[in-house]
Amino acid sequence: MSDYDIPRPVSGDVLERILEDHRLFEDLLREARRTDTDRAAARHALAEILVAHAVAEEEKVYPTLRRKAADISEHEAEHGEEEHAEINEALLAFLRAKGTDTQKYDDALEDLATVVNHHANEEEQTILNPAREEVSLEVREQLGVDWLTRRNQLLEEGCASEEQVAALLDEAVAEGVLARRRRARRPTRSRSGPRRRPRRSRTPPSATDRAVTALLGWRA
Repeated sequence: MSDYDIPRPVSGDVLERILEDHRLFEDLLREARRTDTDRAAARHALAEILVAHAVAEEEKVYPTLRRKAADISEHEAEHGEEEHAEINEALLAFLRAKGTDTQKYDDALEDLATVVNHHANEEEQTILNPAREEVSLEVREQLGVDWLTRRNQLLEEGCASEEQVAALLDEAVAEGVLARRRRARRPTRSRSGPRRRPRRSRTPPSATDRAVTALLGWRA
């Protein structure tokens, strides 16, 4: 269905290969916005690479990097999984947008772009950068083979139909992944409680005010 050729390397430093996919996300998002391209094909290719990339990361990359790099905590890995679920939520809405020339399509695309770009930026800073400093090139290259093998398998099989993305989202909901993400984003109230409205300062009445008050009271 897709006119877009998704590269399928089989080896290399996993960090560099992940960065290449991040650039591919940007390219396909741009293609999906243009009015002189096959938007349906761009949407299909974008969905496939987003899902294959994320599933292979969760299975092959995050567990290994968490063991090998002291600066990549369990929290960072879980946070990455939560953002993958958030991307799938936005992706499902994008896939369900009928046609490619509607406002609903454009809005869903921009919602997806927002979460994809946020995740890529955060992953590069909190996972890839520490791994570059703390994980040996030998380990990263072996991890590249493992990750790419799984990624390419998913691309070959097809992994991002509307039904498949909905199933991934249902799994994330059942495991509480999306719930954790939403709790993390919920604003917290200050421990001091709700802010109180400041009291108005009262100026003592002047002698004139007291005289007028007394006069009015006498007349009454």
